[in-house]
Amino acid sequence: MSSLQVDNIQSYNANPPVIKSSSGAEVGTFCRAWVNFNGTGTVAIRASFNVSSITDNGVGDYTMNFTTALVDANYSVSGLSRTPAVASGISLQPETYNSSSLRFATYNNQFNATDFTYAHVAIFR
Repeated sequence: MSSLQVDNIQSYNANPPVIKSSSGAEVGTFCRAWVNFNGTGTVAIRASFNVSSITDNGVGDYTMNFTTALVDANYSVSGLSRTPAVASGISLQPETYNSSSLRFATYNNQFNATDFTYAHVAIFR
């Protein structure tokens, strides 16, 4: 088995690099965007990749704006939100998927829209 140790992986075109098996079949891609942010009070990004900003649309209602648009809106989303004491989940509003942003909502265990101290979202395509 060989190991590849490099500082950078760069695609030869505008598309992100694709991970392939030894036979050339696609087996995965890299995460296209992710964010870790504080969803309470004034929304603040703690860390992110390919996310320019988070828009606070109201209680538990956010828009994640991509720095570089994705090729289309056919991506998969994973998310988690919590306060220091209570874990919950992110419920997505699919009608708001597009290549430049994603609008989503966070809900507590009683299914009420809620702002959380910790919110995490990752986009894969």
